[in-house]
Amino acid sequence: MNSKHIILHDYILSASCYKVRLMAALLAQKLTLRAVDFHPGREHRSLAFRVLNPAGTLPVLVDGDLTLTESTAMLVYLVRLSGATDWLGDQTPESAAQVQGWLAFAARLGSSLGAARLHDMLHFPADIDAVRAAGVNCLRELEATLTEARLMGRIYLVGPGPTIADIACFPNVALAPDGGVGLDDFPSVRLWLRAIRSLEHFIEMPGIHRLHELKPEPERA
Repeated sequence: MNSKHIILHDYILSASCYKVRLMAALLAQKLTLRAVDFHPGREHRSLAFRVLNPAGTLPVLVDGDLTLTESTAMLVYLVRLSGATDWLGDQTPESAAQVQGWLAFAARLGSSLGAARLHDMLHFPADIDAVRAAGVNCLRELEATLTEARLMGRIYLVGPGPTIADIACFPNVALAPDGGVGLDDFPSVRLWLRAIRSLEHFIEMPGIHRLHELKPEPERA
């Protein structure tokens, strides 16, 4: 495993930061976490932070001379660094395209379910009805895909095992109730969430726990 001193500028409640921490944990890749006062301090908007990332967004990953400011790029980097390329899918054109599609879908989750959560938890401005409706539409798409996958004997988004597509999409879906969007109507989504939470070396964040609570498995419709 790589031993570089990789720094992640991090906020504990950020879904985007968490997906990078989770990916690193699943790969057994050590990160040095540097907490950023996102709320209420809005340190990410400070002049000092914008020297590091002019966009003023989190997370930011720094490895030597390399600085990455997009969480999905960080997932790819960590996987390539570790050599665990199964996390990228089987690398056929079809699989690669599917993974890229889900990375784009993860951005839609952030702008819908993620925006609803920021509105409800941290009072960020949003058209809350619109972002919740967009989030529900995303969940319906995800449910349809995962139901079809289950009928084919699969649980994950691309291929037989987990990929960065699953890790990119997981946090904002799992945290959807924080933004007023429930998951009760999406059994295939809940089974998928359960599968990811069962992975070896899975780590928690506030609002997302390991499978230690005594809840029944969703019905396999």
